[in-house]
Amino acid sequence: MRPEIYGYMRVMGIEETDDESERVKRELTAYAQREGFALDQVFTENIRCSESAFSVMLDALKHHEVKDIIVPSLWHFARLPGLQDAMRQHIEQETGARIWVVQGRRA
Repeated sequence: MRPEIYGYMRVMGIEETDDESERVKRELTAYAQREGFALDQVFTENIRCSESAFSVMLDALKHHEVKDIIVPSLWHFARLPGLQDAMRQHIEQETGARIWVVQGRRA
């Protein structure tokens, strides 16, 4: 049985379509499988939702045995490299989770 991994992505605007979200989820699933994981939940940050997917993901990591997270790119954490690093460190320090990045930084 493959260990589970959580996904995290940020949908930036209303113009983002469900098709785009599904495409990213398929990408995350394929990457997770190549690395020997089974993708469990994908936490999606969305401006249309009042609850922070990031916070919900942190709580899930603290209360479940999943200790790995996959993101399409660090850009999904934040646009600024310093903030990307801060969010990554926060996740690692708060939960001990390992972060897997599918792509490099988005321009």
